[in-house]
Amino acid sequence: MNEEEVVNERNSHSTSAFQAIRAIDYTVIFVRDMAAMRSFYQDILGFPLLRELSPGWIEYRVGDNTLALAKPSLTAADAPAPAGSASLQLAFKVSASEVDRCADELVRRGVKLLSPPTDQAFGHRTLFFRDPDGNLLEVYAEI
Repeated sequence: MNEEEVVNERNSHSTSAFQAIRAIDYTVIFVRDMAAMRSFYQDILGFPLLRELSPGWIEYRVGDNTLALAKPSLTAADAPAPAGSASLQLAFKVSASEVDRCADELVRRGVKLLSPPTDQAFGHRTLFFRDPDGNLLEVYAEI
């Protein structure tokens, strides 16, 4: 085997097929309380309903992505995360002035803030709160 063949052989093993992934198309939140989660994401956050495939699967459009609320069943029959523990954190990007507007609206709608709008040393203005299932949500802007 010549030197070029050795380099090509080495490179073929180091390149993963997963490098073809360019975006996260949709995110699924497995929910404990579908009615409360639906009300929160649709009525409080105002995400537009994309489609409802069943009472156990609801999709919202968030920018270029789809956010789905689902009852675990078809592919994952996992037990729900224990109450009081987050299963995930979602970060929603907005402009700097909108972070404060989002905080004000959440408070008006009765959502408890974990952290009010704060300028972070790493260059983000952040706001943290939880959804009804306890997942950690962040609204942030680059500053």
